[in-house]
Amino acid sequence: MRMWSPPPVAAARLVYLLFASTALVFVFLAATPADAGDAAAGRAKASQQCAVCHGANGMSQHPEAPNLAGQVEMYLAKALEEFRSGKRSNEMMTVVSKDLSDDDIANFASWYNSIEISVQLPP
Repeated sequence: MRMWSPPPVAAARLVYLLFASTALVFVFLAATPADAGDAAAGRAKASQQCAVCHGANGMSQHPEAPNLAGQVEMYLAKALEEFRSGKRSNEMMTVVSKDLSDDDIANFASWYNSIEISVQLPP
């Protein structure tokens, strides 16, 4: 008695879906809070390096500097890494970020992400 087996195209799709879903799991695991920085260390250093432009609480008082409070951690880390590498350019941020360590970047991202913000719609 012959056992059923999927047609070759269906089998290829199944293998592809299994591979793709496994890859996605690894991507999400790599971006989990296990890699998160130390928010307290980020806060301490941010008060020295970032507060002048981005505000002590992450809410900028300068129109040229964005608010960082409550920003997505992965976005902040990626932006800082890109400023540091030169892939992203801004006169001030290029200078400020060039000497940041990977830990500094993770800590800043963790600190600003940890600040809770609320939004109120206009009436």
